[in-house]
Amino acid sequence: MIKKTIYLLRHGQTQFNAELRLQGRCNSPLTALGELQAQAVGEVLKQHVYSVDEWAFHVSPLGRAVQTAEIICQQIGFPVARLQKDARLIEFGLGDWEQQRVPDIKQSQPELSGIVDWYTYAPNAESFTSISGRLKDWLNDPSIPERVIVVSHALSGAVFRGIYADLDYQALWAQEMPQDAFFKLDDGKVIKIQCL
Repeated sequence: MIKKTIYLLRHGQTQFNAELRLQGRCNSPLTALGELQAQAVGEVLKQHVYSVDEWAFHVSPLGRAVQTAEIICQQIGFPVARLQKDARLIEFGLGDWEQQRVPDIKQSQPELSGIVDWYTYAPNAESFTSISGRLKDWLNDPSIPERVIVVSHALSGAVFRGIYADLDYQALWAQEMPQDAFFKLDDGKVIKIQCL
């Protein structure tokens, strides 16, 4: 079992989220709602992280995750200079579908309806083996401290939680991906903490 306490957060709503566009490895900035979500997450997280000196803070290098992490740092009193960007936490690469609108993709490919892992069908997408491999590498990395806050993404966050909780493939992809809540991963359990 992974002996770490991890608070796993998703970035706040972005412009592409609001437009129902897939982001993957590309980026768009937080909306006003996204900034409010990050502030709300930070306010609630502050109640769980009493002494920031005892915690590390790792973040995906994509701009939306860094922007969210910086807002949360302000809320909890964590020095932004101590943020550690880690490429293993980056979002699932969605290949040719990046920046396309989800309704358009699903309208043009109705066979995707009802498929929980439909993201993986994107032409030139990152493989599930690749994303799960890099997240397992992070989870099993002995250099990662025992107490760590992580800001990642929707899909990579779901895979992260799925690996941690040893979910089967279908259950992993069926998980929710909220931007107004975060998850505590501790002692093999995943607990959702609502913020808004």
